[in-house]
Parts: sequence; C-alpha cells; structure tokens
Amino acid sequence: MGTGSVVKGGTAAEAAGSTARAAAGTAAKGAEPAKAAARADSAVRAKGAAPTAPCRGTPRPRADALRNRERIIAAARELFVEFGPDVALDDVARRAGVGNATLYRNFPDRAALTHEVVLAVTSRTTLRAEEAEAAEADPFAALSRFVHAAADERIGALCPMLSGVFDRDHPDLLAERGRLEEAVEGLVARAQSAGRLRTDIAVGDVLVALSQLTRPLPGIACQGIDRFTHRHLQLFLDGLETPARSELPGSAATLEDLRRS
Repeated sequence: MGTGSVVKGGTAAEAAGSTARAAAGTAAKGAEPAKAAARADSAVRAKGAAPTAPCRGTPRPRADALRNRERIIAAARELFVEFGPDVALDDVARRAGVGNATLYRNFPDRAALTHEVVLAVTSRTTLRAEEAEAAEADPFAALSRFVHAAADERIGALCPMLSGVFDRDHPDLLAERGRLEEAVEGLVARAQSAGRLRTDIAVGDVLVALSQLTRPLPGIACQGIDRFTHRHLQLFLDGLETPARSELPGSAATLEDLRRS
C-alpha cells in the first residue's frame, strides 16, 4: 500500500509537472508574436517612423491619400496659371475632385498650398531638364526638348507666385531652385559650346521666355490658348539658333537679374 501510494503520487506529480511545462511552453509561444511585434516597432522607431498601431476599423489607404494630395497640387498649378495665385481654394478643390475638408487637411492655408505647388513645379521641371540631356546627343536638341517639356509642366505658374507675398528663401525651395538653375545652365552652356546656340543670350532669357509664353495674357479667356504654346515656343527656339539673324537690344538676362526682379 505504501509503495502503491508513492508510485501513484509520483505519477500525479509527474503529470502536474508535464501540465505546467506544457502551459509554460504555450505561454512562451504566445509571447513570441508580441516580442516580434515589439522588435519590429523598435526598428521602425530607430528609422524615425511611427510604430505600427493596432487596426481599428478600416483605415483609408495611404495610396489614396497621396493621390488626393497630388490631384490638389496639379489642380492648383493649372488654376494658378489660368487665374493667378489668388484663385479661390474652393475652386482648387472642385478642380481636383475632392472636398474642401480634404484640401484643408492637406494644406491648412494658401501659403502651404502655394509652397507645395512651387516646389512640385520646380522639381518636375528639373527632372525634365535632366531627361532632355540624357535623351538627346545634340545639345541644341536637348535644350529644345527641355523648353517644350517645361511648358507642359506649366512652369509659368512660378512667376506670379514668386512675385507675391511668398517665402522665396525657404530652404526646400532654395535647394530645388539651385538644382533647376544648374540643370538649365548646363543645357545652355553645352549648346553654346557646340556652336548651336547664339552667345548673346543667357539662362535668364530662356526662363523669362518660358514663363511669358506659357501664361495667358491678363484679362483674356484662356480656353484653348494652350494649343498655341508649343508653336510659339518653337518660333522662340528658332531665334536662339546660330547664326544669329539680328542683334539683340540690351543685355542678356542672368539668373542674378531674375533673383533681383
């Protein structure tokens, strides 16, 4: 009897121990996802982003929010060219196909929207200059390609904004402007070095002509005016080729002239 009790007691103890170990193993396994999630959040924080939050409902896709933001910037760019930078923000939202709340959630005021439009136009125009250089072996063909591409980017939107109440010296804008100026200077210098571009013009002449030829004249309806843009730009480009057919009055417009204006 004593021996049987010991055996049974030992069996019970072993069973209890096995149960405890199984429970501990299950707990450990259950803790692994939590530990993995914690490690992932730590890695995300190290990169400067927000940690992953638990899902509550169905959040709006990030891609959709980005598309809305891009539509607003594109609509503002078009309307700034057509009507100037003081166009009603309600009209911008309507052109973009979003609600006013979406516009103000992305851009709390006109200054914030104007900043992003200038930044986007400048950055995209720089990209067009770099693409033109890479695509064309002939330096003058590269300059011509850039001029037409810059018109499609609505570079004329920059002029009225930079002449108004606007922080031209914001670090982001200075950096993007520097990239654009460097890219266009390179196109002009290479075309002149190849003997394809007249030497009595400068980068400022190209940018001034672009801004003037891609904006509607004040006080006129702009519907359909765009169909003449590339035609007039080509006339301008023909006048830039060598040999020069006339002597230009005044002096070449430099980038410094544009900054002072």
